[in-house]
Amino acid sequence: LQLVESGGGLVQAGGSLRLSCEASGEGEMLAYYTIAWFRQVPGKEREGVSCISSYGDRINYVDSVKGRFTISRDNAKKMVWLQMDSLKPDDSGVYYCAASPVHAGSTWDVRQWYDFWGQGTRVTVSS
Repeated sequence: LQLVESGGGLVQAGGSLRLSCEASGEGEMLAYYTIAWFRQVPGKEREGVSCISSYGDRINYVDSVKGRFTISRDNAKKMVWLQMDSLKPDDSGVYYCAASPVHAGSTWDVRQWYDFWGQGTRVTVSS
């Protein structure tokens, strides 16, 4: 399974961005996988931002983005999106999408669950 992120960029605080994660791979179905978004800034651990189960029935968010970010997916299109509204400078970082064959419940943000990662897309929020 290959994952490619897009949609990052520079935005002012209070603005919005929509990140996309496109999956590909011969014989691979996106519906097999839970997909999560992580973000990383220099000097810090990669942080789980949001997660959506394979058919979208379970969704998780880190507390700092609840009410501002929305994750969604379309398995037929092999796409997952992260709509980010009311952006803050602390939301800046490189955003990665990742795929896991399981939904890990309350430990969804543990990196070790995820077998496949994209190359990342950079988000910069200016104050």
